[in-house]
Amino acid sequence: MKHIHIIGIGGTFMGSLAALAKEAGFTVTGCDHKMYPPMSTQLEALGIHAIEGFDAEQLDDNPADIFVIGNVAKRTMPVVEEILNRKLPYISGPQWLAENILQSATVLAVAGTHGKTTTASMLAWILEYAGLKPGFLIGGVPQNFTLSARLPKGDKKLFVIEADEYDTAFFDKRSKFVHYHPTVAVLNNLEFDHADIFPDLAAIETQFHHLIRTVPANGQVVANNLSGSLKRVLDKGCWTPVQYFDDNNALHCADNADGSFDIFSGSLKIGEIKWDLTGRHNQANALAAILAAQFVGVSIKQSCLALSQFKSVKRRMELKGKVGGVAVYDDFAHHPTAIATVLDGVKRSKQSGRIIAVLEPRSNTMKIGTLKEQIAPSLALADKVFCYAGGIDWNVQAALQPLGDKAQVFENFEEMLHTIIQNAQSGDDIVVMSNGGFQGIHGKLLDLLKNK
Repeated sequence: MKHIHIIGIGGTFMGSLAALAKEAGFTVTGCDHKMYPPMSTQLEALGIHAIEGFDAEQLDDNPADIFVIGNVAKRTMPVVEEILNRKLPYISGPQWLAENILQSATVLAVAGTHGKTTTASMLAWILEYAGLKPGFLIGGVPQNFTLSARLPKGDKKLFVIEADEYDTAFFDKRSKFVHYHPTVAVLNNLEFDHADIFPDLAAIETQFHHLIRTVPANGQVVANNLSGSLKRVLDKGCWTPVQYFDDNNALHCADNADGSFDIFSGSLKIGEIKWDLTGRHNQANALAAILAAQFVGVSIKQSCLALSQFKSVKRRMELKGKVGGVAVYDDFAHHPTAIATVLDGVKRSKQSGRIIAVLEPRSNTMKIGTLKEQIAPSLALADKVFCYAGGIDWNVQAALQPLGDKAQVFENFEEMLHTIIQNAQSGDDIVVMSNGGFQGIHGKLLDLLKNK
């Protein structure tokens, strides 16, 4: 099979899968509802043709050997219905990946509610720095690399994958990560999310335990010592050695006055990292990546040297520009815990000036309003909050009421833009948080600031 057509190619996972397939010699085409960076630009750079829309006619123009179906695809979509009616061969993205790419590799999978993309990027960079030339598939573009995915190049055939707990496809409701069969499973944290497919936290814990069941006895589980949810998962049964991080008796870290932080094993200092990243969550991500890399032969000292050169990931506190002393950042945060940790990191790193939080509650969980009581506390560290509530059918204004007059809610996007600009002053950090394109808000803010 040489030609694959990917339904949902614009997503971070499927766009990365497309890059791997192209590198492996497949002809790759695909479609999605709407394309936006970084995946749209990556696909364009790779010469992968992507169609906007899910019309059935594209099947005639793209006579693929198999159709790789992402979880954005639903019954009633014309292209899906036509694939089924014609009895054309189809497969989920995770299963295609497992059968065509991962089967011959040693897989290091990074799972968790938060920090998957950053931790997977850290781990891939550590292995690259150590000369192991790993393959990887990451739900974003690591700035130490130029792509979100590539095939393994080294003799060990190591492959780092961001392991998502979201369901696989409309015909396979298991979490994606059960397809990956990792040798090393990193468990960053575990909270309730994806309220559109999971009824409660216990249901997600069950899926995580399905992942644990696939890790071999000669592999390793790397787990966050501070997560009660993960400990419940492991208590259900684990047949693999477990290494904990953020454990004062094992691997943990401590801040230094100059912004660096030390790595300790128990009471023994064994390394130091100095970087530009902010937030305690990124230190925890580093600890997880260090332990995973150690399992495949990279020393902690070498990992620390690598992480001191780590450049983060696009859309993770990515500076989009600075005009008149006002900085505009882009971040993927869309869960209350992620929002709070991002703002905490900004607060800790900022010597002066205000934090202006701009939020689009766009994820399925946010749209439903399941975590609405947590939104106001998550934004508490911001000096001003601007929230875009277009398309939200629950009362965002009421949810943000505890923030008082420092929070404003808008259903008109242009009105919000101009209000932000009117309020902006030199020294502000405008932190835009959304898991979507947010109508190109970053560039629009920067253009308006230039004309202010």
